[in-house]
Amino acid sequence: MNSPSDADGAEDAAANGGVQWRTDIASLVFPVPDHRAICVVHRGAFRTLLGAEPVPEACIDYFERYEDAFKAAARAKIERKRILPGTNLHLTSRDITRKLLEADQIECGERP
Repeated sequence: MNSPSDADGAEDAAANGGVQWRTDIASLVFPVPDHRAICVVHRGAFRTLLGAEPVPEACIDYFERYEDAFKAAARAKIERKRILPGTNLHLTSRDITRKLLEADQIECGERP
């Protein structure tokens, strides 16, 4: 996925520094400024994360609640996959869950 920023709205999200729902690709998008790219999370990933059929508002709420984990998952995927700067990426529910579990372990005093 190299160019979701070419589609309507994703560049606006990056320019505004915010997250938004893209109906045309049924996904949440958020900027990764240090990477100069857009990160996409498909509604299927949210179906797994939420345990229910996702609606855009619920996906955005979930992102806002766990924004640090989403951003950490994006950074980890960029590093793990050696994604070049400026190349857009997508996260799976596994990518996000991995970071949510690490954050939970840290809160409980365990090492990730």
